[in-house]
Amino acid sequence: MKYFSSKNFTLYLDESLDLLKKFPKNKFNMIFADPPYFLSNGTFTCKNGKMVDVKKADWDISESLEETVAFHKKWLTECKRILKPNGTIWVSGTYHSIYQCGLIIQELGYRILNDIVWFKPNAPPNLSCRFFTASHETLIWARKEKKLPHTFNYELMKNSTWKGDRLKNPNKQMRSVWVISSTPSSEKKYGKHPTQKPIKLLKRIVLASTKEGDLILDPFTGSSTTGLVAVEYGRRFIGIDNKKEYLDLSIRRYKHI
Repeated sequence: MKYFSSKNFTLYLDESLDLLKKFPKNKFNMIFADPPYFLSNGTFTCKNGKMVDVKKADWDISESLEETVAFHKKWLTECKRILKPNGTIWVSGTYHSIYQCGLIIQELGYRILNDIVWFKPNAPPNLSCRFFTASHETLIWARKEKKLPHTFNYELMKNSTWKGDRLKNPNKQMRSVWVISSTPSSEKKYGKHPTQKPIKLLKRIVLASTKEGDLILDPFTGSSTTGLVAVEYGRRFIGIDNKKEYLDLSIRRYKHI
């Protein structure tokens, strides 16, 4: 059953793998997926100048590589089934997950359109000083069918003003490296999600690859940044999460847009 529904914004409290199987085929125009990266393994990172445990929650723990790959293959398989024939999918991840997803995407017969480097100019430093500082995430953009045309709002991407992205020159083609800062505190005033994506990132994705009235799915919706952007720009949205607290956060954010 629906956990929350208002106009074009709908949330389900469920396990993604279970609910995805219940949607009819060819339903969604676009899917944005930010699956677990499975990083909660006892390592540390830097937050506000302090060393903190990277453990986000039990949902971010995996027992083995085989288990993780099997999980990604299941949800990506279902997503391909429920995408419209000309629909596209965006998958976000770090090197811990994105290469696994990329291989599976190709095995399942999607056509990869782009890999986007989301550069974070305000990324936290590397505490060990033994590696390069991680300052980006990768997004894969792929379409369901190899030969059917997909939505790409080229002129909008080329000619719009994208404030803060110093690599985007006015009236020039948008490149595959996007400069977008990590989620600001102003977007967390109604509560925090450990992997919340910034509105600027989802705005670019939604406006690039959908039309008004299109139906967008986020199978790991978290605090529903995807949904907020979708509704603001005249799209329809369905989000799934297995944590009530995150859906409640999504609702608070939705009621204040």
